[in-house]
Amino acid sequence: MAEAHQAVAFQFTVTPDGIDLQLSREVLKHIYLSGVTSWKKRAIRFKNGVLTGVYPASPSSWLIVVIAIMSTMYARIDPSMGMIDRIKTSLLVSQCHPCKFMTVQTQTVLSAILFATVLWLSFIFLLRYILKALLSYHSWIFESHGKMSFSTKVWLCSLKSVPSTLCLYLESVRPLLDDEQYKQMEIVANDFKKDPAPKFQKHLKLKSWWATNYVSDWWEEYIYLRGRDPIMVNSNFYTMDLLYVIPTHRQAARAGNVVHAMLQYRRKLERGELTPLRALGIVPMCSFQYERMFNTTRIPGIETDFVQHLKDRKHLVVYHRGRFFKVWLYYGGRHLWPSELELQFQRILDDKSEPQPGEIKLPSLTAGNRVPWARARLKYFTEGVNQASLEAIETAAFFLTLDDEAHGYDPENIRSLDLYAKSLLHGKCYDRWFDKSFTLIVYKNGKIGVNTEHSWADSPIIGHMWEYVLATDCFHLGYNAEGHCKGDINKSLATPTRLQWDIPKACQEIIEGSYMIAKGIANDVDFHGCLFNEFGKGLIKKCRTSPDAFIQLALQLAHYRDKGEFCLTYESSMTRMFREGRTETVRSCTCESTAFVRAMEDEKCRGKQRLALFKKAADKHQNMYRLAMTGAGIDRHLFCLYIVSKVMGIDSPFLKQVLSEPWRLSTSQTPQQQLNLIDIQKFPKYVGAGGGFGPVADDGYGVSYIIVDENLVTFHISSKFSSPETDSFRFGQNIRQAMLDIKALFNLKEKKM
Repeated sequence: MAEAHQAVAFQFTVTPDGIDLQLSREVLKHIYLSGVTSWKKRAIRFKNGVLTGVYPASPSSWLIVVIAIMSTMYARIDPSMGMIDRIKTSLLVSQCHPCKFMTVQTQTVLSAILFATVLWLSFIFLLRYILKALLSYHSWIFESHGKMSFSTKVWLCSLKSVPSTLCLYLESVRPLLDDEQYKQMEIVANDFKKDPAPKFQKHLKLKSWWATNYVSDWWEEYIYLRGRDPIMVNSNFYTMDLLYVIPTHRQAARAGNVVHAMLQYRRKLERGELTPLRALGIVPMCSFQYERMFNTTRIPGIETDFVQHLKDRKHLVVYHRGRFFKVWLYYGGRHLWPSELELQFQRILDDKSEPQPGEIKLPSLTAGNRVPWARARLKYFTEGVNQASLEAIETAAFFLTLDDEAHGYDPENIRSLDLYAKSLLHGKCYDRWFDKSFTLIVYKNGKIGVNTEHSWADSPIIGHMWEYVLATDCFHLGYNAEGHCKGDINKSLATPTRLQWDIPKACQEIIEGSYMIAKGIANDVDFHGCLFNEFGKGLIKKCRTSPDAFIQLALQLAHYRDKGEFCLTYESSMTRMFREGRTETVRSCTCESTAFVRAMEDEKCRGKQRLALFKKAADKHQNMYRLAMTGAGIDRHLFCLYIVSKVMGIDSPFLKQVLSEPWRLSTSQTPQQQLNLIDIQKFPKYVGAGGGFGPVADDGYGVSYIIVDENLVTFHISSKFSSPETDSFRFGQNIRQAMLDIKALFNLKEKKM
């Protein structure tokens, strides 16, 4: 294979005088530089391992403790209260120990160092316990803006130097049930509370003592990896490019800059140089999910998939017009420069070779049902060129599609954002490798986007990387006047390598079957991108209301107007204040929100009363969001109780009913400005468009929104064409009107004042 030839460092020929070695200085230079880079990485990882291993202390603090102990001994003061003498005695007792050849003074010094080390380690564990106790304090999140209790002030200074699940569940379903249904639900819940809930809770408590996080591993396994349905649309989500700006219209150049920026981010990630996000600028968020961002693939299985994560992958795989290419990302022990990457990608774009039989739609295996893909993988991709090529894809840093379509937001085309979203979410159903941790898509007009596999992480994680990439691309790397990447071009780089396939007819039929299933799913997705630019978070904050609560109540009002009823509503909240935390559910449809919606639809109700109900509902939502963030949500707890019931083989009618309830309105807010690398006040056109996901229920809506700046909120709305009850465009119009109607309540108040 081509890469094998590139790896040869010397040649030899047999002559009458013996073997003549023909050394290549250039290749040996590359080997030397590669080795230096590898050892640098190992040294950095070792350093980071030491630093994190002794946190919150530092290696230098050990030396300070040793010097302090030795100084006190020199002054004939024993701070160990006799422990140093005991250690020295223990060393003397060991007859085979080298200490018996040491002088008394040397033995005393060694004993003092051992005591100082134990004392230092004890301090570390004590500090960790204190820090853990401090970070477990969550009352600060429930306090009003501008107000702070004495206990929170003490807590902040220290950092610087629940109602029951069943009660909360019953409260959450009350607005959705009539009196008779609610009474029946109370009976079922109380029966569960008596038995078998205590048994399940006992086992769950045991797991919480043993595991780092009692939810996350089960959540990943049972919600994501054990699902046998297609992950395209149903699980994967997408992220868009900058809304208004395209830095260059040259496809290869944009790909070159973006890939280089991603490699820079990966290097920072591997070296531990990324600063963790902090609530209030103090409380750190768990960064565990970042570890599997690169070099990661979801591997299909018959009963369950698994996530394969590797280290230090030096290539990526590119898909273009039905062909796969392997591109090396390093040259001479360094990353390829953007200009060098542009050259490689342009070579792929200029390649006129035809796809091999079965190659064009091969990625649709990752878009269809999981079991056929798992079986095909075992039967047709475990030997020969198929195994080698599939391994190249699954071990790549990530997957890149050089798309032959043009997409992006066009103000003159009302459906442009809809088509852009659908392309990122599912494409043609065969031009994304949906099993990779993420697929980077670069369109022929220079627009970009990402499709992300969901099992390894949640959207804020990929969003963090995406913010870094967009800022680096536009403000640090940049392009020359012709739109090409800056820098010299090294034309001696080996050309990208075509991956080879030998796909028999039987496998091609499986591929076609997966494609047809995926195409049916994609064609059923009704998407609408709604840009709400009448106002944004600036005006909402002037109303002294949480922007998220404002939008959630607007969604409740819009949904009621759209369907004439309330529904169980899912809003995703992060739980990363806990180690390995992922998400919790905020049940946004409450008694308070339904009372507000009914008041808005009641012509007899006055504006003052509506405003009072709105504020009450907003406060309720904000409190629920805080409960979810601080581990007092209910849905992950109920989910884990359900898993315990299945493992124990005990049937629970209550849990079965809870876990089978459909989320007909599923919502999520995309975080903005996690890194603050772009000053959107100074550069208002450089704002992201956010991202979205597919509908969760057959007759429901999926809504992702991003509060972009002071005057823009973007909604990504999904539903299914096959449902006569839903229409994404109609729902978008209802959301727009609901936002304006709620704003009018505050305008009315201002006029009266």
